[in-house]
Amino acid sequence: MKYVLVSGGVISGVGKGIIASSAGLLLKTLGVKVTSIKIDPYINVDAGLMNPKEHGEVYVLDDGGEVDLDLGNYERYLNITLTRENNITLGKVFMQVIQQERKGRYLGKTVQVVPHVTGCIEDWIERVAKVPVDDTGVEPDVCIIELGGTIGDIEGMAFVEALAELRRNCPRDDFMQIHVSYIPVVHGEQKTKPTQMAIKAVRSAGLIPDLIACRCEHPLEQSTIDKVARFCQVPNQSVLAVRDMPSTYQVPILLAEQQLVSLMTSYLRLDGLNISPDLQKRGAQVWDTWRSLTHDVHRLMETVTIVLVGKYLEQPDSYLSVIRSLEHAAMRCRRKLVIKYVDSEALERRDQKTERKDIEEWDPVKYHKAWHDVCTAAGILVPGGFGKRGIEGMIAAANWARENKVPYLGICLGMQIAVVEFARSVCGIPLPQAASSEVEKTEDEDENADDDRDRVIIRMPEHHGSEMGGTMRLGLRSTVWQPDTEWSKLRALYGLENESINERHRHRYEVNPAYIEQLQRKGLTFIGKDETGVRMEVIELRDHPWFVGVQFHPEYLSRVLHPSKPYLGFIASAARMLADITCGENGAPVSAIYEELNGHRTNGLVNGEKAAF
Repeated sequence: MKYVLVSGGVISGVGKGIIASSAGLLLKTLGVKVTSIKIDPYINVDAGLMNPKEHGEVYVLDDGGEVDLDLGNYERYLNITLTRENNITLGKVFMQVIQQERKGRYLGKTVQVVPHVTGCIEDWIERVAKVPVDDTGVEPDVCIIELGGTIGDIEGMAFVEALAELRRNCPRDDFMQIHVSYIPVVHGEQKTKPTQMAIKAVRSAGLIPDLIACRCEHPLEQSTIDKVARFCQVPNQSVLAVRDMPSTYQVPILLAEQQLVSLMTSYLRLDGLNISPDLQKRGAQVWDTWRSLTHDVHRLMETVTIVLVGKYLEQPDSYLSVIRSLEHAAMRCRRKLVIKYVDSEALERRDQKTERKDIEEWDPVKYHKAWHDVCTAAGILVPGGFGKRGIEGMIAAANWARENKVPYLGICLGMQIAVVEFARSVCGIPLPQAASSEVEKTEDEDENADDDRDRVIIRMPEHHGSEMGGTMRLGLRSTVWQPDTEWSKLRALYGLENESINERHRHRYEVNPAYIEQLQRKGLTFIGKDETGVRMEVIELRDHPWFVGVQFHPEYLSRVLHPSKPYLGFIASAARMLADITCGENGAPVSAIYEELNGHRTNGLVNGEKAAF
């Protein structure tokens, strides 16, 4: 096993995840099998209970693991499937060490950070690095390890010590380190002193960077590169200038231009690996497709404007996978994506705002600005979320999309919002029934009661309100298409020949089965259900350009070269690519446009470029 450690210094948030993912992608272009591990030095066991407004989104894996959002970068760039074991937190390590101590694993010894905690970390890395993560089903050749935080943080010192020990135990050709630093500009001059001090701190901790990736807003001057190389004792070619790019998908191209592939091949002696010709060919095809798809994406002229109606907009990474999925779909459709972020609370009327004492006074300027963005958008997306804040604004946005034939995509909570809106506006179901039991409670109802209240949206029977952390419906689950739904635009994108699909879930509320017949009788079709036929998974309106809601989170399976089908159809509809769809005699959509979107045809939607996805 060969390891590539990506660490950071000076400040956090300099893009270690994108650089680690880009390095892994470049290795895959050679036919090398790559896996990834993300280390987070916080004591939380996982990211499941972290506030998205502070930490960013919680990314969900096939096995139900709630992990750091950087694992989403790895899966999107490398087209691999990771497990919860690929995200190591200090909480997980401490829990394992204490459990082992309670079982007598250490035979009465004094349990210490060194060697017991560091040994646990090293063993964990070596074990997980060998787990197959792609369709080859064999052990990877290289493991990319991203160390979260910055070197010198007290909570990360155990991991630094463990990684230094791992480096010492590895043959010289099996371990290399890329240290990501930041080059600030002060009064027009690029300053290298912070990077010099960061490298000094890394070396004093026992790690020796082989490459230094310098993050900067503008291209590095040659004198800056010379100074970093001189004072950090590395060759000039080992200093990588990672400037801001129009798109993060162009970072691999930028690194390839600076010979990162040759540098990694030299440091890790990759030319000694036995790589099959088939994997080499596949790697070359992936690289050709990646470059053709991303190279000129910032020069696209035709735009598609999407409004994202959310409630965690203070933190840019709260909806990271949603944004990435929109980007993947827009690139496939060859459109420049414009996203307008609308706080769902700003869409609420004065009477809805003032009746809640925990909400600031109603602002007419924000209200009219938010509604202007919603009314002028080509598509409206309502993503997942929790709690009652801003729910009425989301319902109002769904109502506008339905009544004005604006393409709509509801994800998880967004699907439930669409059902509630339809129940109120079309079915005439009154409050409090036309609401979710998560947000609409009467004074005599217990906050954590487990009974099924008479609501359109109810808590899942297996979820207990008094328990938190991993108690939701999580991970990869099956959705079965229902009979007589061949007319569905969404199903056509997945392929009419498929009777079921698998997508990742993260929710604890669902549509009440008692209301299904009443909703369907008025035209809201539940085209997809779980394998039992009881749990509602997908809704779609037949007489609408694109009104789709999914209980799962399709953004978790979207890849740069394999866009998520719900997002792809949503963007295509917003860009009016589905406007002229007509149905055949059996009611099924004409398949040509769907074949083009799925990359099976190349006449128009991808500008004649090869669509070998």
